[in-house]
Amino acid sequence: MKDLFGKALLDYYHGNYTEDIITATNISDEDELPLPYLFRDFKNMPKLEQKALQLAKGSILDVGCGSGSHSLYLQNKGLVVKAIDISKGAVEVSQKRGVKKVQQLDLLDESEQFDTILLLMNGTGIFQEINQVAKYLKHLKSLLRPNGQILIDSSDIQYMYQDEDGGLWIDTNAGYYGELDYFLSYKGEEETPIKWLYLDFETLFVACKSAGLNCEKIMDGEHFDYLGKLS
Repeated sequence: MKDLFGKALLDYYHGNYTEDIITATNISDEDELPLPYLFRDFKNMPKLEQKALQLAKGSILDVGCGSGSHSLYLQNKGLVVKAIDISKGAVEVSQKRGVKKVQQLDLLDESEQFDTILLLMNGTGIFQEINQVAKYLKHLKSLLRPNGQILIDSSDIQYMYQDEDGGLWIDTNAGYYGELDYFLSYKGEEETPIKWLYLDFETLFVACKSAGLNCEKIMDGEHFDYLGKLS
């Protein structure tokens, strides 16, 4: 991984903002991911994120912390937060912005226990593929303190397979329709493609049941997205 995401965050933090990140998937065209959006404050976050942050309590793990915006908001409320990200640049930016406890770490290598675990901005993406969901849920469950909670968001992207007449063109012989190849580029450089998973709520619910986790939908977002609470 070239860590172009981290490079972009560092550029923005140091005042070298000249262009945005470009993303694409195997089923969608190129789109811009504006760097200022990755540094947004609470009032500019989507309602799903705001709700998740309001529900966060106790000791908190912020998974895939990015620039640290969620962690900073919770820290400022007096909560104890540990932020992790696999991006070295993201960790550096989070530290520079004032996140007190931040570490470059893969979720599967985390071993502490928490009252709240946050996985936001399509938190199920980190599972990568449908056949890895059980492994991740089992690990997340092991990180929960008694009466702990996991707050996670995702989207049902079935709408992306609809034609103009409302019919679906999902290949039933292929894998789960929410498994995408995700492409990112920045300043002319291309990142190594990754797998990224969007999970509809019903599929998440069934997977949680198999893992011995309760799963409830807290709220729906404005565009086929939702916030779930696992406990």
